[in-house]
Amino acid sequence: MKLHHRVDGPSGAPLLVLGPSLGTTTEVWRPQLAELTTSWRVLRYDLPGHGGSAPATGFTIGDLAEAVLEVSGDERFAIGGISLGGAVATTVALREPGRVRGLVLCCTSARFGEPGPWRERAELVRAQGAAALAPALEKRWFTPGFDGRWLLDELAEVHAPSYAACCEALAAFDVTGRLGEVGAPTLVIAGAEDPATPLDHALTLAGGIPGASLTVVPGAAHLAGVERPDAVATAVTRHLRDLGRDAGRDAGRDAGMRTRREVLGDAHVDRAIAATTGFTRDFQDFITRYAWDEIWNRPGLDRRTRSCVTLTALVARGHLDELAMHVRAALRNGLTPDEIKEVLLQTAVYCGVPAANAAFAVARRTLDEIGPEGP
Repeated sequence: MKLHHRVDGPSGAPLLVLGPSLGTTTEVWRPQLAELTTSWRVLRYDLPGHGGSAPATGFTIGDLAEAVLEVSGDERFAIGGISLGGAVATTVALREPGRVRGLVLCCTSARFGEPGPWRERAELVRAQGAAALAPALEKRWFTPGFDGRWLLDELAEVHAPSYAACCEALAAFDVTGRLGEVGAPTLVIAGAEDPATPLDHALTLAGGIPGASLTVVPGAAHLAGVERPDAVATAVTRHLRDLGRDAGRDAGRDAGMRTRREVLGDAHVDRAIAATTGFTRDFQDFITRYAWDEIWNRPGLDRRTRSCVTLTALVARGHLDELAMHVRAALRNGLTPDEIKEVLLQTAVYCGVPAANAAFAVARRTLDEIGPEGP
């Protein structure tokens, strides 16, 4: 299953994944998009047969969660959703707790009532199309007098069998007994006048998920973010603010680890990680973020030049164990053995002959171990 999705926001920002409610598209999050993209890279996706996603039938909420994980890449992310999108977000948090840094559950539930009405709705939509639900959904989505026609009009474009399959997926969904397993910091948002997922559904989520907080939006029904966009945006950004600080550290760590592996090689880094203990973990985190991202990834010098500088500094300070490692790194960064020799000759003048003599011995031994094939 492939889900249509789009990404907005700064390229280096942490990732926030947002899912829609049944019958809506990526547009349902448009009222919050400008505020959220100041600090987050926001990925919005469409459900099967909705918006730009291809039709699909015969799937579960778990299948949708796997499809969302596929479009989210390999990085850690925060995730949220409205109604069905919230069910998908909860399932993702349960399946991949190590990847989910935060959770936003908006007008959703751990169980969406008895299965019978959902199956009846599925049959109605198969027979008459999703647009036939517009009068009933208007009363569930919005409080009286609110003009949400721009969303209701989207129902005419929804693929009826896919909508029906979503109904059947909701009929089978129930994670009530697993809420205690959710480890991500969670915000639950409820519309005070929501007839589709009433306040008691939100209370079940907030009471069952450890440490979850609850925000009730007055004057809002099921699509609270559309009716009261500012209130929902404020609640979500407040919840994500601390996560964003952690995300920045994670992004630096990820970028630093990529550079560390490219320069030193997977084998060396894997050994360092395997040798990490509780006593050294913070130091490993420090050098990965500070040295390998904030310094090695600066644009002012290329990696060949940085290797020359590093070799010189290690000779000057007599760090011969580190020197052997960075001779290998210099080769990976494109220096030839002759260029490494020239760097060491330069150190003989400015760091002293004894220091250069020891450095030549280390470099020769390291180059002999590597051989002509290179690192």
